[in-house]
Amino acid sequence: MTTAEPQLVPLNAIFAEDFVQILVPIMSDNTIGELADAIAHHTEGRRVPKKDLPKVVFHEGKRLDPSITVAEAGIGPLDHVRVEYEES
Repeated sequence: MTTAEPQLVPLNAIFAEDFVQILVPIMSDNTIGELADAIAHHTEGRRVPKKDLPKVVFHEGKRLDPSITVAEAGIGPLDHVRVEYEES
């Protein structure tokens, strides 16, 4: 069995209470946790106050496990993802 080469996956994303949707390039072999950090990098502390809380990624209404890859989550080019702070 061969493993597919990582692919660039441009995603539409929104972070927490931000009002700006952004286009974020990510690789298919990045984890969902890495994806959350990449999205936060463009928004957190700029338009959304930074919080010392874990980040959660949602795709098609489902909360994603931070340890799986973008490819394993079934996220494709130009799909929309949302990142929220995990508040208890």
